[in-house]
Amino acid sequence: MPDRPLPFDQPVFVTRPLLPPLEGFVGRLRDVWSSGWLANGGAQHQALERALSEHLRCAHLSLFNNGTIGLIVACQAVRLSGEVITTPFSFPATPHVLSWNNVTPVFADVEPGTMNLDPAAIEPLITARTTGILGVHVYGTPCQVDAIDEIARFYGLKVIYDAAHAFGAEIDGRPIGSFGDATMFSFHATKLFHTAEGGALAVNDPDLKRRIDLLKNFGIRDEEHVVMPGINGKMSELSAALGLEVLKLVDAERTRRAHIARLYAQRLAAHAGVSLLRPPANVRDSLQYFVVRIDPAVAGVDRDRMHERLRRFNIVTRKYFYPLCSRYSCYRHLPSAQPANLPVATRIASEVLCLPFHGGLSDDDVHRICDAIDHAIAEGA
Repeated sequence: MPDRPLPFDQPVFVTRPLLPPLEGFVGRLRDVWSSGWLANGGAQHQALERALSEHLRCAHLSLFNNGTIGLIVACQAVRLSGEVITTPFSFPATPHVLSWNNVTPVFADVEPGTMNLDPAAIEPLITARTTGILGVHVYGTPCQVDAIDEIARFYGLKVIYDAAHAFGAEIDGRPIGSFGDATMFSFHATKLFHTAEGGALAVNDPDLKRRIDLLKNFGIRDEEHVVMPGINGKMSELSAALGLEVLKLVDAERTRRAHIARLYAQRLAAHAGVSLLRPPANVRDSLQYFVVRIDPAVAGVDRDRMHERLRRFNIVTRKYFYPLCSRYSCYRHLPSAQPANLPVATRIASEVLCLPFHGGLSDDDVHRICDAIDHAIAEGA
């Protein structure tokens, strides 16, 4: 067994917010204070919407106070009803936005490689009540968008993508926000790009963009006309100001994360029971998470023991996504939620582990984390 590594003095978390120099942010706050405009599409909001549209190469982009509200509005905007097919392997927000729209989530199994919705599992679940597909680009790896789009066209379904993990991802050079009827981005503090709290919807249809902008502002068209039952989903000037400064750091953060990913890959290659999530060759990785899967039969230790043993070294990993959304008390009664219908997702949920992955990690930090993984495996079952 290798020598026991020393634990970190402070917890090392899966992610850490990317914080810009305080001086630049304070400068933008001074502009906000001078304007006296804190919400309702002020100068900072307008500037960030333009900057992100350019950075993400979105035809139309609408900012939100968080990604979940954005996804709720997307469901409203494309008029989902009845049943919508989605993945059980996701953050709770994904099925919850359907429930908040009085739509029943129907869970389909996932692919073993990408861990995204399996197109082959979608079609058998389509009924007369099905109105859409809600896919998730899990860990920033894109869904099989062409196959999903073909199914949707054939059955006349809407397609929404949850791209909370997929900021900056591309398929064959095409930006991830250009697929489907609408794509949601999350700008929570845990994300590569963030506004502390925030999100956005990207769409190709200008009429849909106008409908979304109305829905996120109470349905107010002008001072005297409210044209639809909307919600308050607008991003504040403070969040937008932070986002404008964070955006300046994203490219450098991506470069650093790519280097860290290479270090992890080199060190972990020695463990046959530890497999890495590798994006397809035609995909630009979002670099949101560094994910491994632990095969207990080969590694000699299961995911849960690895998670616990790394805690001894002050290394805080996350079991994203366990349990499956389909196992929540609010969904487990659904016929589609039964584990027998979701064998791949059920297995994957017991294997995945997200390791610390952010630009604040030094090379030495990564090696120490890998030393701890070596030790945890050497301890065995």
